[in-house]
Parts: sequence; structure tokens; C-alpha cells
Amino acid sequence: MRRFSQRNSLVTLSDINITPLLDLAFVLLIIFVITTPLLEKGLEIDLPKSSSPADKQQVKKEDVRVVEINAQGNYAVKGRILPLNQIVAQLAQDFHANPNLIVYVRADGNSYTKQLMALLDGCNHNGITRYSVRQQPEGQR
Repeated sequence: MRRFSQRNSLVTLSDINITPLLDLAFVLLIIFVITTPLLEKGLEIDLPKSSSPADKQQVKKEDVRVVEINAQGNYAVKGRILPLNQIVAQLAQDFHANPNLIVYVRADGNSYTKQLMALLDGCNHNGITRYSVRQQPEGQR
């Protein structure tokens, strides 16, 4: 006499095992946590030092555009190196979409002043008057 019927062996399993799915989710989470700071890396810039404290004014993140100028005179926005005319055109387009736009300029301490002035002149020409030249607070690196 058989203990189990033939019908019992043909029954499909209706439960889903979620352990591999959770393992995959945790691995992806760890990968994103590790790689996110690397994606936000911009140009290598040695900001000039300042003894004045940094401004504590609250600014919305969506209102800020950061333009970086390295020691070789290259301009970058969001980590992408672009020519000055493209950066100014992009800033002007963003300014027309958002009149609260603030341009943060991170210029290397060893860069030439003419690159900084060319950027600020382009901003003024397009009506962008809210910009800030960023510095390294004293005691930080």
C-alpha cells in the first residue's frame, strides 16, 4: 500500500520564496550606497581659504547651480566639462525657468581670474545677478 497518492506529487507549490529577492535588494542597496558619493565628485579644485564664516542662509537645492573652474581653466557643471558659452546658455535657460536661481562658483585658488570674470560677465549679461564665489572655510580641508 502506498503512503502518498499520485495526486499529491503533482500539486504545484504556490508559495514564492522571497529570500533570494531580499538578498538581491540588499546587494543593490549596498552598491548604491557605495557608488553615490563617487557620482557627485566634480573637478579637483583647491578652494582658496577664508577666515570669514560660511553663510548660513537656507537655500533650496533646486535653486542652486554649481559651476567649477579648475586650475587649467576648464569649466564644469555637474561633473561635465563644457565650454563657457554652453554653460552660460544652460544657466540662462535655467534662470528663465527658475528666477530664484543662484550660481555657486567654485574656482580653484590657482586658476586665472579671467575665467572667473568671463563666467560672471556671462551671468550678468543674461540677467543672473545672484551668484556666490565659494571658499574653503579656515581649518577645513
